[in-house]
Amino acid sequence: MPFTHGFPRADIHELLSPDLLHQIIKGTFKDHLVTWVTDYIEAVNAPAEAKRILADIDRRIAAAPSFPGLRRFPEGRGFKQWTGDDSKALMKVYLPAIAGHVPSEMVRAISSFMDFCYLVRRSVIDEDDLVDIDAAVADFHRYRVAFDLVRPDGYSLPRQHSLVHYTHLIKEFGAPNGLCSSITESKHIKAVKEPWRRSSHFEALAQMLVTNQRLDKLAAARVDFRARGMLKTPLFGETEVTEPGPPSMPPEEDDDGGAVDEDILGEVILSQKPLPPSRLPRNATQLGVHLGIPHLHELISRFLYEQEHPDDDTPLDDIPLDQCPTVKGKVRVFPSAVSTYYAPSDKSGIRGMFRERIRAVDSWRKGPGRRDTVFLSGGPGLEGFRALLVARIQLFMSVIHNKATYPCALVSWFSTVGDHPCPDTRMWMVEPDFDSMGGRAMSVIHLDTILRSAHLMGVAGDNFVPYELKFHNSLDAFRSFYVNKYIDHQSHEIAF
Repeated sequence: MPFTHGFPRADIHELLSPDLLHQIIKGTFKDHLVTWVTDYIEAVNAPAEAKRILADIDRRIAAAPSFPGLRRFPEGRGFKQWTGDDSKALMKVYLPAIAGHVPSEMVRAISSFMDFCYLVRRSVIDEDDLVDIDAAVADFHRYRVAFDLVRPDGYSLPRQHSLVHYTHLIKEFGAPNGLCSSITESKHIKAVKEPWRRSSHFEALAQMLVTNQRLDKLAAARVDFRARGMLKTPLFGETEVTEPGPPSMPPEEDDDGGAVDEDILGEVILSQKPLPPSRLPRNATQLGVHLGIPHLHELISRFLYEQEHPDDDTPLDDIPLDQCPTVKGKVRVFPSAVSTYYAPSDKSGIRGMFRERIRAVDSWRKGPGRRDTVFLSGGPGLEGFRALLVARIQLFMSVIHNKATYPCALVSWFSTVGDHPCPDTRMWMVEPDFDSMGGRAMSVIHLDTILRSAHLMGVAGDNFVPYELKFHNSLDAFRSFYVNKYIDHQSHEIAF
C-alpha cells in the first residue's frame, strides 16, 4: 500500500516517470536482448558451433573502426560486471555484429528497439517523433516473436512493458533525457563509490566524508589559484627532464572533442599545426611520390579548377588537365581537422554545440594509422542519408594558390548500395569506389563540404571474420559497409 493511499488528491502512479538507464539501456537491451541472442545461438547450435559463432560476434565488435569517443571492446561482449556506460557503448556496435548469425526477424526486432531507444533519448521530441516512437514499439512487438524459443513463458516483463507508456509519459514529463537516473548515478559515483574505494572499508562513512571535503577544498583552491594567475607556469619554475623517446602528441591532437559553449553555427577547420617539412615535402609532386599517390598533383589541379570555376557543372574528370591550374604553391599536411556542429541530444554545450576531431595520421597513439570516414553534403532538396555522401579522409591539406589558401582534404569515395536502407538493420549500406586501374577512386575536396565524422562497420553476413582482422584495418577488409547511424544521436538524426 503506497503511503499516498489516504491522500485525497494524490495518485502515486502518476508520479512514475520514465527511466532510460534501468528500463531501456540496462534493462531491455542488456538484461533481455543481449542475453536472449546468446541463449538462442546456444539453443539452435551444437555447443562447439555456438561457441564459434559467439567468438565471431566478439571479433566483429572488437574490429569496429575507431570513432571519436567510442569505447573499444578488445574482448567483445565479455564483462564480469556491466555498467550503464558499457551498455550504451555496446549498443553502438552490437547490431552489425550479430547480423548474419541470427534470423532476420531477430535483427529487425533489435533494430526496432534501437530506433525506439534513440528516439526517446533525444533532448527535443516533437509530434512526429512521438508517432515514430509508437511505430518502433509496434515493430518491436511484431518481430520479437523470433525469441519465442528462448522465451517459452512469454514477454510479461515490467521493463519491456514500460515501452508502451513512453509517449504518454513524454507528454506528461517532457523528454526522458532530463529524468534519467544516470544523472544521479553519475553523482553517486563521485560522491560515494570513488570515496569508498579510497577508504579502508572499515567504518568507511567518516573517511568518505573527509575525502569529499578535501576534494571540494582542492577544487576551490584550484579555481582561486587560476584566478590569481598562479597556474600559468610550472609550480617549481623548471620543467621535468624526461628520457628521450618518440615525439609526444600535442595535447589538442589527443583530444577527441566534446561540448562547446561558444555561439557558433558550425564549421570544420584544420588543426593548429601542420606536420613539419622534415616529415613530409611541401611540393605537390614530391608529396605525391612520398605518399605513393603519384597523381596527387593532378587531383589538386582539378580541385583548384573547381574553386576558380564554381559555376562549371562539367565533371572534373572530363576537364582536360592542361586547362587546370598548375600547383606551384606550398602544400602543407595536417594530422587532423575539428568539426563543430549542432547536436543537442549528445553531451553538448549549453547551446547544443558539439566538437569532434577527425583524424588522418600514419600512427595514432604510437600504434597503427587512423583515417576516419566522414559525411559530406550531397544533393540539395533531399532528406536523411539521401542528402549525404560518405568518404574516407586520406590526407588533410592546405594549398596556397595565387596568394589564397585553400583548406582541403584528399578523400577516397564510397557509393550507396541500393535505394533504401537494409530492411533488417535499418542502416544504409555503402561500398568502396574504384578507378579504371583498380585503385581507390580519390579526389580533393574543400573542407567546407565536410559535415562531421561517419562510422562504418563491415557487412560480414554469415561469414566468419579472420582472427587477424583488427579495428585499424577493418575499413580495408570488407566489400560493403553499414553506415552506422547508432554510433551517436546526431548520426541517428541525419542518416535515416
